[in-house]
Amino acid sequence: MESDYDELDRQLACALQVNGRAPFSLIAEALGVSDRTIARRYARLRSAGALRVIGAVDPTALGAILWFVRVRCAPNASVPVAEALARRPDTSWVSLTSGGTEIVCTVRTENEADSEALLLAKLPRTPRVEGMTAHSVLHSFYGGPDSLVAKLGSLDPAAVDRLRPPPLPSRPGPVSLDDGDRKLLAALAFDGRAEVEQLASVTGWSPTTVRRRMTELRERGVLYWDIDVDGRLFGVGPRTLLWLSVAPAHLAVVGAALAEHPEIAFAAATTGPSNLCASIVCADQRSLYSYLTTRVADLPAITHIETAPVIRTVKRAANQS
Repeated sequence: MESDYDELDRQLACALQVNGRAPFSLIAEALGVSDRTIARRYARLRSAGALRVIGAVDPTALGAILWFVRVRCAPNASVPVAEALARRPDTSWVSLTSGGTEIVCTVRTENEADSEALLLAKLPRTPRVEGMTAHSVLHSFYGGPDSLVAKLGSLDPAAVDRLRPPPLPSRPGPVSLDDGDRKLLAALAFDGRAEVEQLASVTGWSPTTVRRRMTELRERGVLYWDIDVDGRLFGVGPRTLLWLSVAPAHLAVVGAALAEHPEIAFAAATTGPSNLCASIVCADQRSLYSYLTTRVADLPAITHIETAPVIRTVKRAANQS
């Protein structure tokens, strides 16, 4: 696939995937260029919408339930319904697939009652919706803090070691957010590299409190650093969604094997007859065909395969529309 990006652009993306808030001076040292070059490159890529660091939230760490929802519409209704879904604060990765007759999105519900209200009442009554299936996410094999860029990058191991931040202790347990937390997370979702002083102004906290709370949220598994990147930077094409039915005794093994494939951006076990869902990124249709007929075909105990090319992404995880 043709690209206007060069190797330094890709190395910068990989460096930010390793450490999203690394100082430009550290990245420059690891990549062997000047601080000014790194700052200029990031500014150019960010202004072009090709690369930005975001503070991402794992909703399951807050007790939320994730669903993959597949909504069938008449072709002339799919775009307005998708756009309506994208405006909801509880959706992400709203995509048109299957020739524009199906919408697939991720929906976050806070509890079982919310799940019932959304999935049994609100969505089915939406005008122009012809049918819907919902799959609850049971276990994630790859995705979230695990980035596709980690599989595509070519940073020298010494550079990765230089950039990698010290590990944080894991402190699982219930987390409650206050208004300051929500303001902090919203600011980081827009710009994961926002200065601490800017975040202090947004939250009304001191810089020390901002640093401490970011660390606490990361230790609790709520906050992690991610990058929103144009796939063309790495020469990959649009996503294709893969739905697999796997014998339950083999689900863990197949899911773990799938997660290791360089083509896989996301993979999770779900409820429903298709109990393993994945997002594939290949360079082109020929590469997709080769992947499906070799790597996927070699996986054991698969009884059914369905693919759904994404023809348009209306909302990503990192934006609101």
